[in-house]
Amino acid sequence: MKLSIIIPTINEEKAIGQVIKEIPIKTLEKNNYKTEILIIDGASTDSTKSIAEKQGAKVITEKRKGYGRAYKTGFKKAKGDIIITADGDYTYPMTAIPDLLETLNKENLDFITTNRFKHRDKKSVRTLHLIGNHILTLATQLLYHVKIKDSQSGMWIFRKKILKNLTLTSDGMPFSEEIKIEAYKKGLRCKEIPIKYRTRIGEVKLDSYQDGIKNLKFLITKKLRHN
Repeated sequence: MKLSIIIPTINEEKAIGQVIKEIPIKTLEKNNYKTEILIIDGASTDSTKSIAEKQGAKVITEKRKGYGRAYKTGFKKAKGDIIITADGDYTYPMTAIPDLLETLNKENLDFITTNRFKHRDKKSVRTLHLIGNHILTLATQLLYHVKIKDSQSGMWIFRKKILKNLTLTSDGMPFSEEIKIEAYKKGLRCKEIPIKYRTRIGEVKLDSYQDGIKNLKFLITKKLRHN
């Protein structure tokens, strides 16, 4: 079975090498997975791309801005039957991939999302970001009746074939909440799994206030359009 690991990056030279090294390629091979690593780079000005290529990843430059835009490009380029996503800042545990895949297959799931907050490092999330995440998750629960505890997590494991059933409109940060809403509301077999979440390496790029407001507006607008 083919596996595509998609990682969006912008100036992650301090972390990307460690992220790729942590992917348990040999274990995945033993489990009969042929793995490709796709770095969707937003025109980094540091050494992110060269470091990733030296580690065996395929780098695709996406000049159009946006978190969601990067993933849409990655999904189109991915050759895997299963897609796994993660950030390039070392926050997500790539060592968890074999266990997540085992759960996907044993429980015959279509989509797995992850909960960062049960086993997070204390310094991994700023207080304002934590508060904003709780507000957005509550809004997701109330507006869409989706029972998840972390609406903004960026690590997902899913079968590529489900993408044809999802209506993904956001090119920005709301893409993270939108893909979960779509997967759950389209009646797919979904599950949320707690993972360890670590303190990022490198500069924090997320604006907790501005991005939080945009995500909240998106939740409301999407709901109104659906109605």
